[in-house]
Amino acid sequence: MKPVTAGIHHITSFATDPQGIVDFYGGVLGLRMVKKTINFDAPEVYHLYFGDEHGTPGTILTFFPHPGSRKGTIGGGQVGITTLSVPPGALGYWEERLADFQVELQRSERFGETFLQFTDREGMGLEIVEREEGPLNTWGFAGIPADKAVKGFGGAVLLSTNSASTRRTLAETLGLKPDGEADGYARFRGDGELGNVIDIPMQDLERGTGGAGTVHHIAWRAKDFDEHEAWRQAAAGAGFQPTPVIDRQYFNAVYFREEGGILFEIATDPPGFTVDEPAEEMGSKLMLPSWYEPHRAGIEAGLLPIEVRKLKGANS
Repeated sequence: MKPVTAGIHHITSFATDPQGIVDFYGGVLGLRMVKKTINFDAPEVYHLYFGDEHGTPGTILTFFPHPGSRKGTIGGGQVGITTLSVPPGALGYWEERLADFQVELQRSERFGETFLQFTDREGMGLEIVEREEGPLNTWGFAGIPADKAVKGFGGAVLLSTNSASTRRTLAETLGLKPDGEADGYARFRGDGELGNVIDIPMQDLERGTGGAGTVHHIAWRAKDFDEHEAWRQAAAGAGFQPTPVIDRQYFNAVYFREEGGILFEIATDPPGFTVDEPAEEMGSKLMLPSWYEPHRAGIEAGLLPIEVRKLKGANS
């Protein structure tokens, strides 16, 4: 039997300003920085993880902030919009809060839902939608009450250079269920409570360019290591060229690029972010995998200092 994903595990993006990323996702959106580490493939660059209080799969946004890196353009072959889920009745709160932080907003309708759309300070596309599904986020660092806080992913809008092929991959390889078409979009749905709604324009789009303000890859959930291996076999059987299993310390990863140009990852739910530090200390210090630990002094010297800090808006 082919494996079926519950939905999004994490979404990883490029950026330029480490402190700006921490301020926006921690100070403005109120997410917890659950891990401060490095890009294992480029240790001179941070890899910062944000999510709910526990770093639950389905809530994790990650960033490679590299000062001086080129600006990307959002287009085909990328995640175009990352959708964040908040409790019902919270959209007005976010409209006021984001405006207070001078974030430009617009409302949009899709599949009968209202989305509050904006970009982060790097230009990455984001939107907030009210959904019943998913537990409340109890982090509360930025003073955002749990009944208003971002719970995690609502899902994502995928932009494809070959929409028909990407839609086929979502259904036949990932096992997401088609859930209707409207206003030029197709919708797919997974069984998870968070990160389970994927919208995709049915029109093929011009290819974007990678760089700051764009998504590098979207990762889908595998519930355990055995299922992860089945995912790798399923991807190969569908004609893709998956990588070997790669140990990312907090999950195992397999990558493949689907025919619409989007880089997909399959990531395991275990072992999670407490594998190298206690839950109450997550995100408080730079964590390195064992093979980089002998080089800690040099790595730390090359990284800009960052801190999670409470911010004040224009009217607060």
